[in-house]
Amino acid sequence: MYVVVHHRVTDRETFKSTDPRDIAGNAPDGVEVCYFLPARDASAADCLWQTKSLDALREYLDPATSGICENTYFEVDSGFAMGLPATVSAPV
Repeated sequence: MYVVVHHRVTDRETFKSTDPRDIAGNAPDGVEVCYFLPARDASAADCLWQTKSLDALREYLDPATSGICENTYFEVDSGFAMGLPATVSAPV
């Protein structure tokens, strides 16, 4: 499944000094980031993840971004979506 996460940044300095590849690279098996889209002013970011379950993503990402962002999650309706990654295989 695909999940979008909206990050409302609460600590801009820490957000700007954190390498998003570290967070993505430490994700558990079955959890993979497809897109990371930060706002130019570091006030927010949106990410598209592929994951086996929303709970698995939330259990990893909330602690990884604690004190930096407040996260909101929603499962993507893959049948109605546009622009999902072509290089990623069918949703798990």
